[in-house]
Amino acid sequence: MYLLDTNAVIDFCNNKLPISAANFIESIEPRISVITTIELFSFTTIPQDEALQLQAFTTIATVYDEINLDIRTQTIFIRQTYKIKLPDAIIAATALVYDLTLLSRNLSDFSNINGLKIINPWGK
Repeated sequence: MYLLDTNAVIDFCNNKLPISAANFIESIEPRISVITTIELFSFTTIPQDEALQLQAFTTIATVYDEINLDIRTQTIFIRQTYKIKLPDAIIAATALVYDLTLLSRNLSDFSNINGLKIINPWGK
């Protein structure tokens, strides 16, 4: 099972992924963190058509919208150990707690986190 990072969702909805990666994402059950939903809709200049595509995607995705004790504990550990931004730490913690492989093109944000499985959809 896979957790999609915000950039993977945006690239997928905007048809910017390589065809093999787009086909792969279409073949899986999409799962995202609550942080991804917040990031997706936080831009003030998002075009209406893109907002509709993102809304449709988040409607069919499983959203891990609870930041439970396990995710909070893992997030704190990740922030203390790897010094990454809070949203990225929550996304990584969600993937770790639920044993999901993270799909992200920002490998450098996540590459050093011990135990985190990550795939770059652009390399798929």
